[in-house]
Amino acid sequence: MTKDIKAQKRLLAYIGSGPVIERDVKKLTHINIAFGGLRRDGSVSGANHEKVKMLPKFREWNPDIKVLLSFVAEGGQADSFSVCAKDEGLRRKTAENMARLVEETGLDGIDLDWEYPCVPSNGYDVCLEDRENFTLLCLAISEELDKLPGKKMLTIAAGADLYYVKCTELDKLANILDYICLMTYDLKCGFHALAGHHTALYSNRGDVFTNSCDQALRLFNSAGVPKEKLLMGCAFYSRKWENIADRNHGLLQICKNGGGYGPDYEPLEKDYINKNGYVRYWDEEAMAPYLFNGSTFLSYDDEESLANKAKYVVENGYGGLFYWEHKCDTTGKLLDALYRNIKA
Repeated sequence: MTKDIKAQKRLLAYIGSGPVIERDVKKLTHINIAFGGLRRDGSVSGANHEKVKMLPKFREWNPDIKVLLSFVAEGGQADSFSVCAKDEGLRRKTAENMARLVEETGLDGIDLDWEYPCVPSNGYDVCLEDRENFTLLCLAISEELDKLPGKKMLTIAAGADLYYVKCTELDKLANILDYICLMTYDLKCGFHALAGHHTALYSNRGDVFTNSCDQALRLFNSAGVPKEKLLMGCAFYSRKWENIADRNHGLLQICKNGGGYGPDYEPLEKDYINKNGYVRYWDEEAMAPYLFNGSTFLSYDDEESLANKAKYVVENGYGGLFYWEHKCDTTGKLLDALYRNIKA
């Protein structure tokens, strides 16, 4: 079964805690509420999430908005996706419970944020059979959602590198899912002891660990996902590397530790960008900004990089843009940059 594809460019926000106002909801096409929980027995939580209860208000502000609940493994049950996906009975129970939650709350669908099938390094318990089982789980959920009145959506958040392509059946998933939120952020993160861009549009040629939004989107497209079903991810927060050499403005310098989380965009603008010893630099090749103060390197998205991402998505025929996470910029500047440029 192949889901319908909309020509409209999507602009999606992951929204968890924090304020949400009318101005912002009017600019969005989709909201993914973070998070509901999946348990090992196939039961689910999330119906009482504060943002689920805001559904009537969201639709009052924007009658066309589509709102999904994004599911992660319930706290303390790191193997819940793997366990539920490999058992036929649990797959069906999971699917029925998710569909029932959608029906009872009035949501427009389900988003799955399993990070990641087959990959144990994120602290999840997994197995090699996750690759095929994930497809079966998505198929079961899609079938249950299709029984509900109206068109209900099923989407996933996906890791933006070769490992995810190897650990999933993307060509089959593409026929089941409405779209994929490709997490083109944390491309440099705690796994990388090299200070660099964590959400750059293109790779810098001097980077020995090449990855970028462009590379990831092309990789998924070549693996069988139509361009219109791929959404590029944007970061409303920063990553930082500390105690690195004062060379090349800190870019692509070795660090003893991986890149931890840095400030969200709002405090970045207030206290870091060309302030308190930090200087903003622009990598023309990567189309990405960064900050350096002589020993600490910060990678992030800003209005300029987001404008370039939106232009890329429009010109290359991809499905749209999304960002993590809404609360990181309550000024609305970053969302406005995405909105202006994707409409343009």
